[in-house]
Formats: sequence, C-alpha cells, structure tokens
Amino acid sequence: MADTFDLLILGSGPGGYVAAIRASQLGLKVGIVERERLGGICLNWGCIPTKALLRTSEVYHYMTHADSYGLKADNVSFDLGKIVDRSRKVAGQLNAGVKGLMKKNKVQVFEGVGTLTGKGKLSVKQGDKTVDLEAKHIMVATGARARDLPFAKADGKTIWTYRHAMVPEVMPTKLLVIGSGAIGVEFASFYNDMGADVTIVEMLDRILPVEDAEVSEFMTKALTKQGINILTKSGLEKLEPGANGVTAAIKGADGKATSTEFSHAIVAIGIVPNTENIGLEALGVETERGHIKVDGYGRTNVEGIYAIGDVTGAPWLAHKASHEGIVCVEKIAGGSPHPFETWNIPGCTYSRPQVASVGFTEAKAKEAGYEVKAGKFPFIGNGKAIALGEAEGFVKTVFDAKTGELLGAHMVGAEVTELIQGYVIARQLETTEAELMETVFAHPTLSEMMHESTLSAYGRAIHF
Repeated sequence: MADTFDLLILGSGPGGYVAAIRASQLGLKVGIVERERLGGICLNWGCIPTKALLRTSEVYHYMTHADSYGLKADNVSFDLGKIVDRSRKVAGQLNAGVKGLMKKNKVQVFEGVGTLTGKGKLSVKQGDKTVDLEAKHIMVATGARARDLPFAKADGKTIWTYRHAMVPEVMPTKLLVIGSGAIGVEFASFYNDMGADVTIVEMLDRILPVEDAEVSEFMTKALTKQGINILTKSGLEKLEPGANGVTAAIKGADGKATSTEFSHAIVAIGIVPNTENIGLEALGVETERGHIKVDGYGRTNVEGIYAIGDVTGAPWLAHKASHEGIVCVEKIAGGSPHPFETWNIPGCTYSRPQVASVGFTEAKAKEAGYEVKAGKFPFIGNGKAIALGEAEGFVKTVFDAKTGELLGAHMVGAEVTELIQGYVIARQLETTEAELMETVFAHPTLSEMMHESTLSAYGRAIHF
C-alpha cells in the first residue's frame, strides 16, 4: 500500500519547504520530495551562499581601502579555499536548519527523484527501489536551472554556470560575464573586488535591463569606475575552450566581431524551469514556454495539481515562491487567502553598490498611462552615508500625480536591499505621499533618504 498524505510537495526550495511548514501548521499531513538537498537552489547554490561570497569581497574591499577610514592594513591577501569553504558552511548550516524545521513540523521527507504517475499519485526513485505515494493534493515546486549557451555548454573548468562560479578552484585572472541581470552583475562585482579583470557582455542597450533607466545608467558608471569593462548592445557569437582558458568572439554595437581571450567565462543568461520528465505531460498539465500555467492560488488546469515558484514564471525570486506556497496551501486547507499577485514583489541585486526596486519604473508608469511625479535624493546628501564612507547612490520614488499613490521605488547604494522593504510595506498598505511625508524617520539613518525622495517628488526636499 502506498503512503497517503493530504499534500505532497515535489521540491524543497524556498517555495516547497515553506509551503510544507504552513500546510503542517494548518493540520495537513505533508510529505516532501527532494532529489538533491533540502532548501533547494536558493539555500544551497543561490541566494545564500552567493551572499556569503559577496560579504567576503565587501570586507576585502574595505581592507584594501582601509586608509580611507584612517586605518592601516598592509599586505592584505586572501585564501580562496577558505572563502569557498565559508560559503559552503553557511549553506550547510541553513540546510541543516531546514532539516530541523521539517522534523519540528512533522513533515515526512523523501529523498529521491519524484515523478507524477497519475492523479494523486507520485513515485520516488531512491537508488534501486521506488516508493509509491498518494495524496489528494500534489504541489510542483521543482524550481529552475541555469540556461546554457546553445553553442557552448558549461564544463565547470573554464565555462561556468553560477554553481561553478561559487566553488572556484582557482581565481579567474580575466573573466567574461555573459548577461547583466542580477546574477551576472553580482558575480562581476564579486570577482572584480577580488582582483579579476572583468568584462560584462549584454545584448540589450543597458545592464540590469529590468531596473529603472537611471539606476542602470548609474550602475554602468559605478562599475566602470571600479574597473569593469561593460559591453552593451553586444552579442556573443562563439565561445571556445582552450588549453589556457576560453576564446570569445564578441559582436559589438558597431556590428564588428572581435576575438578576445579570457581565463574563464560565467554564463548568466537566464533560467530554464525544471518541468521535464516529472509526469506533467501524461496528466495533461498545461505549460507555456516550459512554465506551468496557474491561477492566483497555484492551481493548474488539472484538479489536485498545483505549482509554485520558478516553474510558474517570472519573477524568478525565492520570496515570490515562498509567498505563492503559503497562499496555495491556505486555499487547499479551506482558507480564504488573497490570490497571489506580482505587483508588489521587491527585486534586489547584492553587488557593490547594491540595487533594489519595487513596482513601476518611471518609464513603465508613463507607458501605463499615469501622470507621474518622480523624486530623487542622492546619498551624498545624507549624513549617515557620508559617515559610513558610502556616499554613492540615490533613492528614487515614482508617484501618481493625481492620487498620490506610490507607484514604484528604485534605489542604488549601500544597504538599499534592506531599505526597500519600507516602500514595499507602504505600497501594500496603499500609502500615499501624504503619509510618507508625515512619517518621522530616525536620524542619522540611511532611511532618511526615503523620506527626502518623497519630499523631492513634490518640490520639498530639505537637504539637497
């Protein structure tokens, strides 16, 4: 007889394991299936270990610029093996934490490769044996993987995906980063700060193309100043591994192709959803460009089958997956949650400087038909930023001129990935410019720039 559950979850990333915990809290009998490590890509190979690496490069940057703070740090160096080891230990600690949470919440974990075998049925291949499971509800939370170049597969030696880039055996001397989304820019920032000669290639006309145009422009100048070579409107035509690295044929904005040698290349051109070979086709689950089609509660077109996270489409973010999972299981358990929407999901890039945003860019707001009021306040006008030695960046806010609705917020600078949540909460509460103007912000803090940016949109900025 197959083990029977109320809910089975295929995949234990930040969508799957969070959904499992919430389902257990609501009294459901839950099983979760994972083919690799609990916590999925985010905890083990994505969000968390990359932040550990970026923290190292941040500290290294401060050490090599200690004189700016009146300090002396001579002969600063690093141990690459220890850097990687620290990152892996951070990931391991969180993996162990998820294991503990599963046990605490009485979620039964099945290690192996899961496949949907029929309505309410899921099999788990564990080596030579197969375990059959049944549940009234099955949730697909299998995530996504890095997209390969069609003409140059990652080999882990000189052509890397993000997974290879997190555990380098040698430090690249001359690095090509293909793609300038958050992942590409973060790795470019890390390796540049650690001493590599970095080039970014982007097909579009600006880096971080989903961000506000002013943010992209600022980041281009900031990263270029740091020594990163940025090639926009440029395409990679060939990437060939050789004895001492890779040779890249890059077609520039002028239409001319040039051949350049690099020690390593990181491919950061997007993701592919993990929807193949898990039984979706046999059940008739609808997909679009590989992503599973769902409604606001994670329901697919097949009764009893749900999907959350990266497999359902953009934005491909851990916090989006977690919230989707909670909404989905609350609906399954008979609750009345608000259907999941993507209008208020923050995006963060943990480079140096950091980037964070939520809602409409100024251009998108205008395209949507809004008459906008946009305000901007620079870090150089903030006392705390100057005291920290982090005076580059700005905070930009976009309001509906007619109603005062906060349409979007865009930040670049130190710790903006922490500050952005203030605007996310404001939008969730349907706050207008009036409430933000009347709110008292502590001094001296970086958050004062959030207040000043709002004031700026209405011609009332105090310190700039």
